[in-house]
Amino acid sequence: MILAAGRGERMRPLTDRTPKPLLPVAGKPLIVWHLERLARAGIRDLVINHAHLGDQIEALLDDGSAWGVAIRYSVEPHGALETAGGIANALPLLGDAPFLVVNGDIWCDLDFAALPNLAERDLAHLVLVPNPPHHADGDFALENGRVRGVPPRLTFSGVGVYRPDLFAAIERGQRARLAPILRAAMDDDRVSGQIHNGRWVDVGTPERLAALDEEVRGHL
Repeated sequence: MILAAGRGERMRPLTDRTPKPLLPVAGKPLIVWHLERLARAGIRDLVINHAHLGDQIEALLDDGSAWGVAIRYSVEPHGALETAGGIANALPLLGDAPFLVVNGDIWCDLDFAALPNLAERDLAHLVLVPNPPHHADGDFALENGRVRGVPPRLTFSGVGVYRPDLFAAIERGQRARLAPILRAAMDDDRVSGQIHNGRWVDVGTPERLAALDEEVRGHL
């Protein structure tokens, strides 16, 4: 699942007329970088949620066949449901097996094919990254492959593998944040994790988008 329902307030005015996942990096929409990497990893059945200007996302990507994937859409017509709410709303499309979720507003060179399967008892596996300057305090800690909510902290990358059971208590259409349910699962020692030391950018401001665009163009 690619999360693409956010309003992108910090990216305004760029997101007043364009949904954040369609903002270009080196001439290619952010979300298309994800489609290409997921397809290369052999992940071809995708769900994309959307709210703000979501019709533009469907118009551009259609059924995904141009990138060798099959896309279904989970529409949030009354506004974004936050991360956990958006995932819970899409569960009927995602099925009963663990699934990968990727934030639509990040850029990273992670090899999705290398992500591990969830251990039988685990509810989630998170990809963490070193703290960027704009998020110096981080989110979670990693100790012997287990994710904790205590210092020293790393930053959650926006990439995770989840078991549907993690979202069982959230009603469809209900707004719900991801962090609280992850922390509850961490307290029960049911979240594994790994560090990605490669390239990762949270494209959260016009300045970071411009810097990423310049960097990626320099490597093409």
